[in-house]
Amino acid sequence: MRTRTKIITTTAAGMLAAAGMVAPAAAATAPAERQAPAATSDVIAANTWVYTWTKANVRGCASNQCSLKYTVEANYRFSAICWDNGQHVTAYGISHNKWVKLGSGTNWVWGGLLKGNQTGNVPNKC
Repeated sequence: MRTRTKIITTTAAGMLAAAGMVAPAAAATAPAERQAPAATSDVIAANTWVYTWTKANVRGCASNQCSLKYTVEANYRFSAICWDNGQHVTAYGISHNKWVKLGSGTNWVWGGLLKGNQTGNVPNKC
């Protein structure tokens, strides 16, 4: 009887060990809807902080013709998503058409009012 108990115990332990070796591999394969989405680009950049060097108007689109949402003072900090071409603006001896989309996703500021390059150093094109 003692030998039979040893065999059953050994067999059960072996089965548990085998199950434990298989379980992590199965657990690592999550269903597609639970996995993180694949990146659509090799470059994924986070939002960029931009700063105004002078008073700046924030608009509803990349044009002075769009509604004025609000105005900020010099050295105001925004979270920026990306930049795009919009209305060409000439002001303060600066002339270009680069506009920066702000972190809200709906507001824009002309890049000529930001510290840094024409896009306030925002690397992502919308």
